Amino acid sequence: MTEPTSAGTAAAERDQQAVLDFLDGSRFGVAKGGKRIDTHASMIFLGGDTALKIKRAVRLPFLDYSTLEKRKRACEEELNVNAGNAPELYRRVIAITRNSDGMLEIDGSGTPVEWAVEMMRFDEENSLDLLAASGTIDASLAIAIADAISRSHDNAPRTDGASWLASIPTLMDRNTAKFRAVRSVDAAAVDRLDAASRVFLRRHRDLLEQRAAQGFVRRCHGDLHLANIALVEGRPLLFDAIEFDPVISTTDILYDLAFTLMDLIHFNQGTAANAAFNRYLAQASAENIDGLSLLPLFLSLRAAIRAHVLFTRSEQAKDGEAARLEAMRYFDLAARLIKPKPPTLVAIGGLSGTGKSVLARGLAGLIEPPPGALIVRSDVVRKNLFRVRETTALPEAAYQADITARVYDTLSNTAERALAQGCSVALDAAYLREAERAGLADLARRHGARFVGLFLTANLATRLARIEQRKDDASDATREVALMQEDLTIGTMDWHMVDASGTPDQSLSNARELLLEPAIPRP
Repeated sequence: MTEPTSAGTAAAERDQQAVLDFLDGSRFGVAKGGKRIDTHASMIFLGGDTALKIKRAVRLPFLDYSTLEKRKRACEEELNVNAGNAPELYRRVIAITRNSDGMLEIDGSGTPVEWAVEMMRFDEENSLDLLAASGTIDASLAIAIADAISRSHDNAPRTDGASWLASIPTLMDRNTAKFRAVRSVDAAAVDRLDAASRVFLRRHRDLLEQRAAQGFVRRCHGDLHLANIALVEGRPLLFDAIEFDPVISTTDILYDLAFTLMDLIHFNQGTAANAAFNRYLAQASAENIDGLSLLPLFLSLRAAIRAHVLFTRSEQAKDGEAARLEAMRYFDLAARLIKPKPPTLVAIGGLSGTGKSVLARGLAGLIEPPPGALIVRSDVVRKNLFRVRETTALPEAAYQADITARVYDTLSNTAERALAQGCSVALDAAYLREAERAGLADLARRHGARFVGLFLTANLATRLARIEQRKDDASDATREVALMQEDLTIGTMDWHMVDASGTPDQSLSNARELLLEPAIPRP
């Protein structure tokens, strides 16, 4: 088939305009209570309980919708690739037809002049980008998002990774070319981002190939920014997966996850990004910890792609200034993410009921580099050793000294693996014995990381009240355990003592001040 020329694409855009004018005047038009949403690749018409998605008649470096036949195939493939993640939203592919009298109809009997994906309309205010912009992504929603992504990856077909590895330099080329063509982007900043990205890619090429060999490259969603996740009936649904090019959506699963994490960071939802990050890794293969050094590249590349798309949209829109400014924010984020700060190892100890786990979750998202610290909790490690669910109570024998020693060895070993990847770590355990605390500062130093030890304190009444209020928690601590701990001698303590007798927010504030203090050099 002959490829369309620029003139041919322009003609297709003119022909499509008649369809858009028709839909604007139909029940989907604003005048009749409908709504239209334009993106760089599509126009979505909303009316009643239905959404019609029209592929824009354009030919871009990364997609080609320039002919009617290509747009029909794209609509059919969109239905296919989204069936697994959001079957509730996708109904069918329908035609916009021209009848013998020259009138246009939706799903009529005449000649098709355009194709659309018919979808169930959801409340567009429940798009995750809008929820994030209003600051309402809490930990439970972040966890549900991670669960949805994890299920998607579990069901995604595996590939050999060749197309993915070959595509990365091309993605960089396209982004750099786009940025150099935008007058408002500093040329030196473009060069720095391009050079840093390519250096990062060269240094981690072997790891990328290794992960492909391990089965971590799959046909993923491919475009998991927050505007492509919707809260429907209280559940996050992943929709609008890449249909126009399987190469673009065939990626490392951490790269797919990185789009969502990056967008949460963009919307200043660092705590939510960290919660999703930790939830995903808790359910994924443990080998993913050894791939975390790729995250700066993956996050930066995702931010650059978002900037690229928004610069394109700003050029298509009649008033594209808002899109241009948003694109600049993504560009600046890409430049920051490719230059991550050194990691930090935070160890959070204390008697049962002092609030260690709550504090770990609160602190982890505040720790550089993004998306924050990997949380390693002793209670969860112990349950994993016995291959039971986190909330399954273990017998007293599971707390014998040899088992506890294995738990603390696992904490340190996991921290070492993550720090070696440049990822910060928050260790959550009692750390009641000097031997359990010894060596952590040296472990951090070996990997160029800062060490911060925090030991939480609270009176017995407060601790007992918190233990009694626990539900569906990994801890097996009881009233009896708390009473027994009162008589323990913790030995020499060179960690920061943190008053945790107040509210979780007060404990977080106390700990955050210590975390932000400059490190004190050790002799």
